Amino acid sequence: MARRCTLCDKGHQVGNRISHAHNKSKRLFEPNLQRVRALIGNVVKRIRVCTACIRAGRITKPAL
Repeated sequence: MARRCTLCDKGHQVGNRISHAHNKSKRLFEPNLQRVRALIGNVVKRIRVCTACIRAGRITKPAL
């Protein structure tokens, strides 16, 4: 399963790992994905959503 948000399709970004001697090597920045229960239509599903989408209110959590 790819580390990708199901709502905004956010994936990994590429950057550099920099040492004290300023040597550079490639690294990945992974999105902060959370597995949450979301109300999609009238069905409750578990989806993997980034925390930016959760904070922005793009999902509705089901009432217990």
